[in-house]
Amino acid sequence: MEIKIDDLTGPEVAGLLNEHMQEMKRRSPPESIHALDLEGLKKPEITFWSAWEGDLIIGCGALKELDASHAEIKSMRTAEAYQRKGIARQMLQHLLDEAKKRNYARLSLETGSQASFEPARQLYAGFGFEYCGPFAGYKDDPNSVFMTRAL
Repeated sequence: MEIKIDDLTGPEVAGLLNEHMQEMKRRSPPESIHALDLEGLKKPEITFWSAWEGDLIIGCGALKELDASHAEIKSMRTAEAYQRKGIARQMLQHLLDEAKKRNYARLSLETGSQASFEPARQLYAGFGFEYCGPFAGYKDDPNSVFMTRAL
């Protein structure tokens, strides 16, 4: 697997992000979807990485800088055909390593509270993320769970 910074221009990335958004729409009510679309991920405070196996995109993840000491994980997604194969673990480790290189003191995230998001919550907890309150403009939402980790 190769993880690389992505400029979000390729059709493969657009396809994976579309898959991600469609899944979020199936799992969460519209007002509780915090996933960024393609244009939202192109903002200067966001760095986006894609994961590849040969010429197949198999996953992605992003860091959004909230301030000089705090970043947020965005758009963690594994392509459906590659789920449960360790891709998310590798991407999460990559994002943690990058956050440390950037000298962030804290890394946070928002994910769903529904049962279908339990594997994601377990993954994050296994990497030392703990439950916390809303951050960076998020509001309390029964469909959201917030997690954070000191670096």
